[in-house]
Amino acid sequence: MPTAFADTRELTPSELASAPIRRPSPSQLQRPLRLQGAKAQQGAEALGLRTVGDLLEHLPRDRRAARTLTELVAGETATIVVEVRRIAARQVRRRGMRPLVEATVADGSGSIGVTFFNQPWLVDRYPAGTRLMLHGKADARGRFTVQAHAPTDQPVTGAAPAGAAPEASAGVAHYPATEGLSSTQILALVQEHATGFDDVLEPLPARLRLRERLPDRPGALRAAHFPIGEDDQEQARRRLAFDELLVGQLALQQRRRDRRAGAHAPELNGPRELTARWLADQLPFPLTGDQHAAVEEIDADIARPEPMQRLLMGEVGSGKTVVALHTMLRAVEHGFQAALMAPTETLAEQHFQTVQRLLGSESVSAGLLTGSTPARRRTDLLGKLSTGELSLIVGTHALIEEAVRFKRLAVVVIDEQHRFGVGQRAALAAGAAGKLDGERPHELHMTATPIPRTLALSQYGDLDITILRELPRGRRPIATHLCSTEPERERAYERIREEVDGGRQAFVVCPLVEESEALQARAATSEYERLRTGPFTGYEVVLMHGQMRPAEKQAAMERFAAGEAQILVATTVIEVGIDVPNATVMLVEDADRYGISQLHQLRGRIGRGEHDSLCLLFGRRESQRLQALARESDGFRLAEVDLALRGHGELAGTRQSGHEVEHRFADLSRDRELLERAALHSRELLDADPGLTAPEHALIAQVLPRIHA
Repeated sequence: MPTAFADTRELTPSELASAPIRRPSPSQLQRPLRLQGAKAQQGAEALGLRTVGDLLEHLPRDRRAARTLTELVAGETATIVVEVRRIAARQVRRRGMRPLVEATVADGSGSIGVTFFNQPWLVDRYPAGTRLMLHGKADARGRFTVQAHAPTDQPVTGAAPAGAAPEASAGVAHYPATEGLSSTQILALVQEHATGFDDVLEPLPARLRLRERLPDRPGALRAAHFPIGEDDQEQARRRLAFDELLVGQLALQQRRRDRRAGAHAPELNGPRELTARWLADQLPFPLTGDQHAAVEEIDADIARPEPMQRLLMGEVGSGKTVVALHTMLRAVEHGFQAALMAPTETLAEQHFQTVQRLLGSESVSAGLLTGSTPARRRTDLLGKLSTGELSLIVGTHALIEEAVRFKRLAVVVIDEQHRFGVGQRAALAAGAAGKLDGERPHELHMTATPIPRTLALSQYGDLDITILRELPRGRRPIATHLCSTEPERERAYERIREEVDGGRQAFVVCPLVEESEALQARAATSEYERLRTGPFTGYEVVLMHGQMRPAEKQAAMERFAAGEAQILVATTVIEVGIDVPNATVMLVEDADRYGISQLHQLRGRIGRGEHDSLCLLFGRRESQRLQALARESDGFRLAEVDLALRGHGELAGTRQSGHEVEHRFADLSRDRELLERAALHSRELLDADPGLTAPEHALIAQVLPRIHA
């Protein structure tokens, strides 16, 4: 089969040994991209096309069939692939105007006259027999006015001559474009600068390329724009994706190694008197198998002198807080302190209450520090932290303020860590450095959002990852239904009343706090008033949202948790950290407005007691996200669905590290195996050459500083 790649054979060992290493040198790839017209130049800037190299790495989004001439509709913009039959310039009588260029072009279905404005040189550039891709508009007189054009090797469209087989067509390349710069103009630019492919350097060591059976990078870029064989474009994308994934993995692995090489942590490898007693006498339930495994992994980490950097990722309700508290108690029983930082006051308060409940009668000093902590209480907490009198502290970003001083901080737990910025996450650990004779604390990051393996490896490759899938015994199933009609709404209210009459409780979740003219969605404040005076008259209904004062939120939550209120109307402030086992039903308004992971987190607030639970999602019945939630209860399977529906680009935004590698070529929903291979090779490369100083790694090393800095 024909292919666009110049050399696809495998290299022999002797050829590998003698393969020349091309050094970077000035080339046309670094030349600024100059376009005719201010709008076209602005369009190129908007697309990030500043150099010829940028242009050649701007790949077609897809390939689309061109229209035949008989399919053209007057007034509609279209792309055609044709052959020039005749071409000539015609002088225009108006003073100052350049000659028009008129041509007759044809495809397999017929011929048409076309007009080019202000480009008389095209007569010489496009002689008879030239194949062209033209983008423009046909008029009612049967002529075609050209807006953009480019020579092409693409077969002309339409019927084949009598007795001949039609030529195969790979379709017209369709590039991401913008105002002022069309796809066809971009194609013309690529063809104009096609000699630049010869200046593209090969960054991969020949041995690695051989192992992965990858084409060379110059050939891959050329084939991505101008494929010949059926599989050329996918082979090219795979090669470019591998480079991208490999560089990302190298950056993550280097960051991980640099962090460990330059820091020392307390070795928490002593007796387990406190934690053993706590597990045996205070914890009201046995650990699950996954929790046991997580505890063992973390214990092994914190026993070493290198700072632990581990991500604890778990299914909703899988018991991450128990594992985190065990880790914190390991620090306490060694005479150190531990801190847990949460992104919101509500979540921090819930964590503190959970810690107090789980500690039982164990005499471990613990405190809560948030932005709303009264001044006198704050002063007392800060004093006890600085002297070491306070062993455990739970709080928000208030923990990283300048006034906070720890005496011997050895363990840091950061919950819902993706909600913090890079500096905030690092500040809590960095603030302890120097208080432990230069040592840094061990860090345990937690997320209640299951992450697909490919996304976890791509974005969290610098962390060790522990996964909790197993739910504690006694968790009841949650039936999820998609609702959209008024009769279904009336039945939903009836089901809530049935549950409440049976002694249980319910959540009603709304996307907005206040009603908005711009956003047609239900608001918690107005729904609270409507429900308590309408469908739920006679029941105790409370309201909770993020704009309430902390004391008001706490009071509402305490009333609901104590069973004094049967129905809680809230926004997504209840998404994580809320544990009310008696709540068995949840109604989510305008569920289309939430992502899959957020809805799964909300659903996880029910099903925590001894009764079966019910989640009612009001939204569009055709929504694939809502259908997936009604069908699936496993958060990790839902995460894979979410990745497939939304793509890596949107999901990656959940990590605010500031160091991500943008994936232009890789598609994590289908490149899992490629990512695994890239991760393997990154470890092997750094094991063999930690500084990437070997000559064959020179080009890869040049790319890394832009990502690793």
